[in-house]
Amino acid sequence: MLEGKAVIGEADMLQTMQHDALDLASKALDFFDVTEATEIARFIKKEFDRTHEPGWQCIVGTDFGSFVTHCSGCFIYFCIGSLAILLFRGSTTPKAEES
Repeated sequence: MLEGKAVIGEADMLQTMQHDALDLASKALDFFDVTEATEIARFIKKEFDRTHEPGWQCIVGTDFGSFVTHCSGCFIYFCIGSLAILLFRGSTTPKAEES
C-alpha cells in the first residue's frame, strides 16, 4: 500500500474514492514499471470506470501541466515519488472561478 508514499496535492473526492485511487495506483505499479505511464493510466482509468461509473480520465507522468473542468466530487491529483497522477471525471460546465 502507498500510505506514507503517496502525497495528495489536491482532491475534490470522497475519502473512500481517494483510497480507491491510491489503491489502484499501487496495484498498477505492481503490474507495470514506473516508465509505462500509458499502461498505468489505462489500468487506473478502466478500473475507476468499472467501479465508479464510466467517464473517468487519467493522466500519468513526471512532467505535465493541466487545466481541466471536472464533475463535483470527481477529482484527485497525487504523486508517488516523481510520478504524478491526475484522475477526474470531465464536466462540460465550468465552475464560476474557472471562467
